[in-house]
Amino acid sequence: MRAMDEIIRDIVEVLRAGEAVDDRDLVRIIHAQLRRDGGDKRQYAKRRLMPFYLRVKQEEPDRWAAWDISPDIERRLLAALRMKPRRTASGVATITVITKPWPCSGDCLFCPNDIRMPKSYLHGEPACERAEQNWFDPYLQVAARLTALSQMGHATDKIELIVLGGTWSDYPEAYQIWFVSELFRALNDAAVHPGFNSRAAKASEGAGDRLPDGVPERIAWYRAHGFPEGERAHAAFSGVAQAEVDAGRAGYNAAVRGLYAASAPHVLLSSQQSAAWDDLERLHRENESSSHRVVGLVIETRPDAVSAAALTRIRRLGATKVQMGVQSLDQRVLDLNRRHAKVAQIERAFALLRLFGFKIHAHQMLNLLGSTPDADRADYRRLMTDPAFLPDEVKLYPCALIESARLRACYEDGSWVPYPEEELLALLADDILATPSFCRISRMIRDFSSDDIRAGNKKPNLRQLVEERIAGSGGAVREIRYREVGTADVDIDGLELRDHAYVTAVSEERFLEWVDPAGRIAGFLRLSLPDARAMRDLAEDLPIGPDEAMIREVHVYGAVARLGEGGRAAQHLGLGRRLVGRAVEIAREEGYRRLNVISSVGTRAYYRSLGFGDHGLYQQREL
Repeated sequence: MRAMDEIIRDIVEVLRAGEAVDDRDLVRIIHAQLRRDGGDKRQYAKRRLMPFYLRVKQEEPDRWAAWDISPDIERRLLAALRMKPRRTASGVATITVITKPWPCSGDCLFCPNDIRMPKSYLHGEPACERAEQNWFDPYLQVAARLTALSQMGHATDKIELIVLGGTWSDYPEAYQIWFVSELFRALNDAAVHPGFNSRAAKASEGAGDRLPDGVPERIAWYRAHGFPEGERAHAAFSGVAQAEVDAGRAGYNAAVRGLYAASAPHVLLSSQQSAAWDDLERLHRENESSSHRVVGLVIETRPDAVSAAALTRIRRLGATKVQMGVQSLDQRVLDLNRRHAKVAQIERAFALLRLFGFKIHAHQMLNLLGSTPDADRADYRRLMTDPAFLPDEVKLYPCALIESARLRACYEDGSWVPYPEEELLALLADDILATPSFCRISRMIRDFSSDDIRAGNKKPNLRQLVEERIAGSGGAVREIRYREVGTADVDIDGLELRDHAYVTAVSEERFLEWVDPAGRIAGFLRLSLPDARAMRDLAEDLPIGPDEAMIREVHVYGAVARLGEGGRAAQHLGLGRRLVGRAVEIAREEGYRRLNVISSVGTRAYYRSLGFGDHGLYQQREL
């Protein structure tokens, strides 16, 4: 304790002298303390310093006062201690949660079949591992990540919730409402996760059948009812059924149904996983003024599951973005890979998602069975240039063979072969360079461990290798993620507002972006101006009228600051307000009478301050 105190004092002294403290300086200060103490370096690891500082500030006011830390010093101190600062460099703190294992209406060759997980996910992936440790309970998953982010020094006032798992629409509506309700309940409660070794979380005798509120009580409930806990128990629970799937004697769906229907604890839990719309809407209202506000909610689905009814339900849940597995626009390739979607369905899904106002995050997979590098290049260019598609964001990743996937047979008979690394790097580099300025490439790999990948790319730094290749070629990258301003301060006087217009099959899109002289992006807005003919053709399916424009996204970059705090980060310079003001002008000039915004629950108050009123699924402003 004394040594940690002295390390904090030494850091503060350096900061007070006007000097910066980077990771190298931090290591030097910690090592100096080690030499004085002769202690174990693990006790003074950087990851321990932030929790120590935050605990002292909260629980030991006298000690904290003795450090004499001004607001400016604290801002710089937190920046020095913060673990993985890029986690919140995009302007929000992200929490990814996983839905429970459930039968899938698809049966793609390339999908892993891990019955401990929803279809296409593996229990070794970080988010999946956390979900399983928390019995896929959405409340506990949020509490665990909220606690971890806080301990790493990240502000958690503005949260983007990413719900991954099987195809969302495959789950019963009552489960969907319950799952999202519990996410909001955990944030509204500011739930703190004590960890699995907490005495408060020990199972108690006589636990009731109802799943209780509160983190320790829930952990005790799961334990008392005999749910598997720990890797060995989970493997034992699913081992026999998984072996049948791996051997090809059973399919994923049948194995999942049989395994969980035969488990009394899971049957009991399933009977309680339902909620009503009124419950969720009450939690939404509470979250509008919560200390952890939801500024984005992302749902995952497939193009053939997209319908007006499904999107209405997803929007009522509070979602603002939809991740959609496109994978390929070549019908022959889709059919070879048992992808039950037609290109026409993909086109309609894009049209509906855009007119409903959702941000569209498409998944595109390279090296599928039946494709080639040249065909993949052409396919990706179609995704990025054909007016029927034009996603706002994309996961661009190569197919990798997982042992439990049915693609294994194609690998063994030689009909599917992973691309050589050099060919894959060249393909990905060309695709990045073909990505327009309004699109963001979020990922290039799945979180599979190299041990789980039998064939295909195993390098976790694939994106870095691709970007190094591009840098050597001198190519100009326009995609958003490459240009994000990140955690850097922004000189507002040096920013320029650019207006990039492009046409889709159902709208004219205006991508407004604040950029600095180096081309780095500090913020952007997506404005959709629906096409009158498209509106007429789909009128019965749409929740908006023909004279209504739509703001589909407003995003301002810079490290997250707590609500009410200022700073020079981009998101605290009024850039969002000015973007919305320009969108209002454009919509009015183009003849639209109303402007909708697909606001998140936690941003409703912000848009009310800009003249938008609550109106059905959206907030709306008269023009």
